[in-house]
Amino acid sequence: MKRYILISAVCLFAVQTYSQSFQTLTSGNKASFRGLEAYKNKVVWVSGSNGTVGRSVDSGKSWEWVSPKGYEKFDFRDIGVFSAKEAVIVSAGAPAVVLYTKDAGKTWSETYKNEDPAIFLDGMDFKGKTGYILGDPINGQFQLLKSDNKGKTWTDVTEEIHLFAEPGEAAFAASGSSLQVINDWLYIGTGGTYSSLMKRSEKERKLDVQDVPIWSGSASTGIFSIDFLNERVGVVVGGNYTSDKDNSNNILLTHNGGLSWDKPKIPVHGYRSSVKYISPEILVATGTSGTDISKDGGKTWENISTESFNVIAVSSNKKLIYLAGSSGNVVGLTL
Repeated sequence: MKRYILISAVCLFAVQTYSQSFQTLTSGNKASFRGLEAYKNKVVWVSGSNGTVGRSVDSGKSWEWVSPKGYEKFDFRDIGVFSAKEAVIVSAGAPAVVLYTKDAGKTWSETYKNEDPAIFLDGMDFKGKTGYILGDPINGQFQLLKSDNKGKTWTDVTEEIHLFAEPGEAAFAASGSSLQVINDWLYIGTGGTYSSLMKRSEKERKLDVQDVPIWSGSASTGIFSIDFLNERVGVVVGGNYTSDKDNSNNILLTHNGGLSWDKPKIPVHGYRSSVKYISPEILVATGTSGTDISKDGGKTWENISTESFNVIAVSSNKKLIYLAGSSGNVVGLTL
């Protein structure tokens, strides 16, 4: 049966700062949430460990838990949403699966499966009907899947334009946001022993790779999330998740598509696994050691919470920001 969690009272757990407030929308789920996406102004879906998937059509006030049967041991690290009823989820680890629903999670169809012990899918992004799923390197190449029909079918395009990895280079599945479809390009942020921004264009049959001087050098360091306003202006965040309060070098800005990078005057306050532009001037970043906001295009950052979260999603009208974490919690942030 469908199970609804009705939130009759909203718990305010963080002190308001410059009119910002956090509101608990759901908590106590036995899952770590890393997949989170909003659709238009009121719909939001979340996914995570223990095969958990939830949806809300009233801005998180109530939830319907629509976890796919038979996948209780899967960790759905990312989710793509096309309406209140249509979504696609991707799991990390082997076997890797992608599931699609068109009936609000009543039924799910398996649209991709890979049982290679080496497969590990990190994240997914769509622009319209076209989307990509990125996987960690196998035999020196990042794995890449493509869909032209909102995830109903997938094609392995790994061998079409080779995404070669340096030894020890990988991607992270901390928030599903290490890749982004921008116009006709796919942007990818990597980490591990080496960090880069890969820019791939199937239309132009072109691949550009730029060094990113963010904290890297070990398996727990590098770029964990990217967000670009356009092909030139963007931000990358990350750091070291094993030292999540250290903010030595875990955020960089670019205004020329990654040809050069600038450090903020005041950086975020620790490791960050997700970052989003709310507007060209306002950005929010979060991670296990807290959440930060910038009101000047990323030049300076203010810490607004020390609560642990993994991922950010934003409503279409930009009025509500959602955050989800490893304690089965989803909150709403209003600015």
